[in-house]
Amino acid sequence: MADTIYVLNGPNLNLLGTRQPETYGHTTLADVEQLCREAGKRFALAVEFRQSNHEGAIVDWIQEAARDKALGIVINPAGYTTTSVAILDAILAVKIPVIEVHISNIHARESFRQHSYVSRAARAVICGFGIEGYALAIVGLAAMVGATAKS
Repeated sequence: MADTIYVLNGPNLNLLGTRQPETYGHTTLADVEQLCREAGKRFALAVEFRQSNHEGAIVDWIQEAARDKALGIVINPAGYTTTSVAILDAILAVKIPVIEVHISNIHARESFRQHSYVSRAARAVICGFGIEGYALAIVGLAAMVGATAKS
């Protein structure tokens, strides 16, 4: 899977479009997936797109991405951002670039949302751009790994 990136989504992101639309907008996770696939296509990158409400599944996918030699990971850890040492440790254990993305600006929200374990291991963090942050993360990841846009 050398030309593949993983896009991993944490808990409750399956509810995009209906959950707190004043914060997260009206687009769905399917819309996010389509956006990511289009962004990946610009660089001839396949996208392995996944969502889970279970921390262990996300840890497994991080390890799978490394084992399968993916180019990198874009992750929105959602509620696990502020709590998951397990996800942090998984990212630290793999030797591939990870970009953390958040739909809202976590630094302008409640104080408990302003701390991210994942940020300690991520090469970059993008937040506050809505779902477009995912496309920005893919473009940034492509630049980090030397992928060039295809015409």
